[in-house]
Amino acid sequence: MSLTPEQQAEIEAQRAGGAQTLRAVSPGMEAHLYKAHEVLDHGFVRVIDYMGDDAAICQAARVSYGRGTKSVTNDEGLIRYLMRHWHSTPFEMCEVKFHVKLPIFVARQWIRHRTANVNEYSARYSILDREFYIPAPEHLAAQSVVNNQGRGAVLEGAEAARVLELLKADANRAYDHYEAMISQEGQQGLARELARMNLPANIYTQWYWKIDLHNLFHFLRLRADSHAQYEIRVYAEAICRIVADWVPFAYAAFEDYRMGGATLSARALDCLRRMLAGEEVTQESSGMSKGEWREFMGVIGRG
Repeated sequence: MSLTPEQQAEIEAQRAGGAQTLRAVSPGMEAHLYKAHEVLDHGFVRVIDYMGDDAAICQAARVSYGRGTKSVTNDEGLIRYLMRHWHSTPFEMCEVKFHVKLPIFVARQWIRHRTANVNEYSARYSILDREFYIPAPEHLAAQSVVNNQGRGAVLEGAEAARVLELLKADANRAYDHYEAMISQEGQQGLARELARMNLPANIYTQWYWKIDLHNLFHFLRLRADSHAQYEIRVYAEAICRIVADWVPFAYAAFEDYRMGGATLSARALDCLRRMLAGEEVTQESSGMSKGEWREFMGVIGRG
């Protein structure tokens, strides 16, 4: 991981400081505050600030629902109820701000989640570092023949070596040209905002990313899924570990109902009820398409 000496000194100074506060504090999150968690070859995720904890979720729910929650006697039970019934606003009371260093092509996937506040390092004003994401050999895979946006078998031997050399050579050549364009001896170089367009998508960028817990859970449900692209999934998994320490009750409910649960359509639910009643249901009698039926069989463990 490439933290500069200045960044490391800043992190140590931030963690050495302390201040009294009357606001809610999560001991689990305090342990993560400012620390950089390594991701990929040069990337990281670190928490810059946060607001709220499990108790804040319950406090918001009890304010908005008033006497209706009097029968819920503990915070964990209430949070599970809120997650089970798809309530969202109580989870929005918690927020977190991350500093993330990531390859540009990962950032372009990430930014599709438009429910966060983002401020990115600007290559119009600053010069990007010579840092590129190069996949480890075990993650260098061929195009899948059954999934247009997925990977197939891992490349091996001479083909893997050839591809890795192309990735490294192309990235460095593009950066050499970038440097040459912005710093021409004896004359004014090309504007940085123009020179940057020649850089490859595997160069690293950085941003501050602030999001509430409800929308963060949506991000994690999609990006920490086993079907997500590896390069964004490892960032999501690093964030999952942080969130599990920040709001343990909420994260446990999220794992149970979102990550580990499944949603059935009305048609699929009808088929399941018919099966439980002893009826033999087939794809033809289910009213589902072949794709829907295949997914349904996978959910109930018959795939």
